[in-house]
Amino acid sequence: MTDATNQGTDSSGVSVTVNGREIQAKPNELLIDACERNDTYIPRFCYHPRMTPVGMCRMCLVEVDTGRGFSLQPSCMLRVSDNMSVNTESAVTKKAQDGVLEFLLINHPLDCPICDKGGECPLQDQTMAYGPGESRFIENKRNFEKPIPISDTVYLDRERCILCDRCTRFADEVAGDALIHFMDRGAKTQVNTFPEEPFASYFSGNTVQICPVGALTAKPYRFKARPWDLQEVMSTAWVDSVGSRIKVQASRDQVLRVLGVDADPVNWGWLSDKERFAFQALNSDSRLLSPLIRRGSTLEAVGWGEVLERVADALAGVDPRRIAVIGGARLTNEAQYAWAKLAKGIIGTDHIDAQLGDGLPAEVVLGLPRASIDDACRAAGTIILCGPDPKEDLGALYLRLRHAVLHQGTTLIELTPQRTGLSDLAAHSLYPRPGTVGEVAATLVAALQDPDLHNPDFRPGSAQKQAIYAAAKDISGPVTVVLGRASLAESAAPTVEAAVALSALEGVSFLSALRRGNIHGALDAGLSPGLLPGRTTLASSAERFANVWPQVPSEVGYDSSAILSAAKAGEIDVLFLLGADPSNDYIDGELASAALANAGTVVAVDVLPNDSITAYADVVLAAAASTESAGTFTNLEGRVSICEPIVAPAGVSWPDWMIAAALADRLDSDLGLDSPASIRSELASVSAIHSALSEEVLAASPVDGVMLVGNGDIEPPRSTGVTSPLNDRYSLRLLVTRRMYDNGTMLRHCPASQGQIAALALRLNPIDFEKIGVREGATVRVESARGYLDMVVRVDAGVPAGTAAVPWGTSGTDCRHLIGVDALVTDVRVERL
Repeated sequence: MTDATNQGTDSSGVSVTVNGREIQAKPNELLIDACERNDTYIPRFCYHPRMTPVGMCRMCLVEVDTGRGFSLQPSCMLRVSDNMSVNTESAVTKKAQDGVLEFLLINHPLDCPICDKGGECPLQDQTMAYGPGESRFIENKRNFEKPIPISDTVYLDRERCILCDRCTRFADEVAGDALIHFMDRGAKTQVNTFPEEPFASYFSGNTVQICPVGALTAKPYRFKARPWDLQEVMSTAWVDSVGSRIKVQASRDQVLRVLGVDADPVNWGWLSDKERFAFQALNSDSRLLSPLIRRGSTLEAVGWGEVLERVADALAGVDPRRIAVIGGARLTNEAQYAWAKLAKGIIGTDHIDAQLGDGLPAEVVLGLPRASIDDACRAAGTIILCGPDPKEDLGALYLRLRHAVLHQGTTLIELTPQRTGLSDLAAHSLYPRPGTVGEVAATLVAALQDPDLHNPDFRPGSAQKQAIYAAAKDISGPVTVVLGRASLAESAAPTVEAAVALSALEGVSFLSALRRGNIHGALDAGLSPGLLPGRTTLASSAERFANVWPQVPSEVGYDSSAILSAAKAGEIDVLFLLGADPSNDYIDGELASAALANAGTVVAVDVLPNDSITAYADVVLAAAASTESAGTFTNLEGRVSICEPIVAPAGVSWPDWMIAAALADRLDSDLGLDSPASIRSELASVSAIHSALSEEVLAASPVDGVMLVGNGDIEPPRSTGVTSPLNDRYSLRLLVTRRMYDNGTMLRHCPASQGQIAALALRLNPIDFEKIGVREGATVRVESARGYLDMVVRVDAGVPAGTAAVPWGTSGTDCRHLIGVDALVTDVRVERL
């Protein structure tokens, strides 16, 4: 690899002469990088700075003298050395580049006017800049059937391929999904997938972006626009908490394409397909274009004046303790602060929670020593993965972690309840049974402190304990814990216990694996019971905020589960849903439905219709989407980056912060906020961690963003002493995990992902499969204390024995009928039908 982590540690420079000018290169730096960094561009096709150089295209040939005279050498394969002389403009160099291009164009079709790459094609540009201008070949070019849909989103035009090996290297080296390869020989060599094996990678869209010609194209963008028709802004991906940096491109007031930006601390230019194609949902015909009010059984479009008056009337005279807000992770930081100020500072309620029962307590996320992505990926360090599969939940983070383990000597130890996308690279995989991760983490920490740890004659006891001690022996260097909820069929308590235990490790830091979009910005803005903006608590900062806000809640409010329980009991008169869909996205579906049905007035603020809106919302406030409103985003490491609007809000939708300000006005109050910049200014004045976040600082770091430092006054979590109960010999412990593609609101409206939502199926270890005595694909009954479901059963050796694994958010019937929100763990029995 050629990223900065592999360019040596020697701080002294290397003197290289390029075209008669002396430059300073980094030790062990590739010549092509050193030249480009010093304003001398060398043309290339196969070379990519984030992948292993292969020297296949030979376009980067330059004359190099290392002491034995000048000779042509590929600059993407050559490391710099002292006193090296390079000539990138000699007649010999130009002739070589001319010849390479002439050979590439023997078979490459001259279909630039109809090629999606036309106008931004390196082959097109370099042919003009370095090519011969005409071809001496008059023979027929090769032809292939075109295009071939190698996946649901990627099309392949084989005759355009110049065999640069970029797509195949990315799939193999970066994503670990070696599903696209070179085939055949000689003039018939082509890139393709195996028969009946589609390019079913979560990251396939990256190959389209890095393809230097139009051989790979994305179905959502194909034939939609030309580069010169597109407007472009820098922004931040909004579908998960990684906060990948992106370019958003639009034409005729419609977003047409999203591209990854190479932000060195974050995503390196890579995106998951979920991030890349999520914009399709924002172009959906189902977008909420105007406010709605329920009249009878239907929602009718109304004006903003009428709908705001309706909400104000519902709030008038209501005890703040009977008002609640669920959601907020979809919003920008500015909108989150505006809603926190509205709810806590004007309305006076602390019943507000951006996590829908599947996250972690705020003190776990905010109170532990924090790590950056770079901290987790540092060479010779140790990553303890104590959470969900990052390949399924946090795609761009998965690629960074994978690279660290493969190429930087980082040790990975898994404390996950089943195999993950990183298991093949893990030094140790401990696979604790659901509910026991805290106990295993405590044993791991104890093993590190055991004087017999490195005694070759010491035998720890059980097989699991031996595995834990073996893992402890390999922990070295700085330790980063990637922490999150691994299973939705257990409470947060076991994960909290694991965090408390692992926090005892010397120099340990934690990287959050919460998945919801801007959930970390929501916590920083105070969208959690007991919190105020700036990672501070009601108890410690109420007096300070009372000088800025009209009021501050006097007591800690409810989280999402308590809010829904209170609503079910008829104790909530007004319930706001900020981009939240409890009917489809809360762990206990029955509780969510009963709560929404019994709440007095349900006010939804959203971009797209969802199950909660359709069935229960009394008032709907149409919100502008991420590409339609300005603001900032805080990612899982606490890095703040800009979100830029590029298209006008759909219909008469408003930005979320503007909706909060308008509601405050209808309540005869004033938020005092009239723009995202003014919100950032007020937030910086009341929050110590935001105090340095000025407009100048944000503008100075448009790609990398700005890291927020400090935990405020949030105390780290303490042990609750909870332990996992034993289950009987006839039961299995239920494991419910998220997949990259589920039946969530956004993905339902995104054509690129609709066919990838999994069906409900039970996965069992071969040992448990044999005990039940059924065939692969048979239907079984899975029964818990809450209810039962019939589903197909599959064999999966990646599921530990004693565990029954099902996916979350499947098409059709989902697993929520089996889960109780108050259960520490969920045990099920599996029976043949």
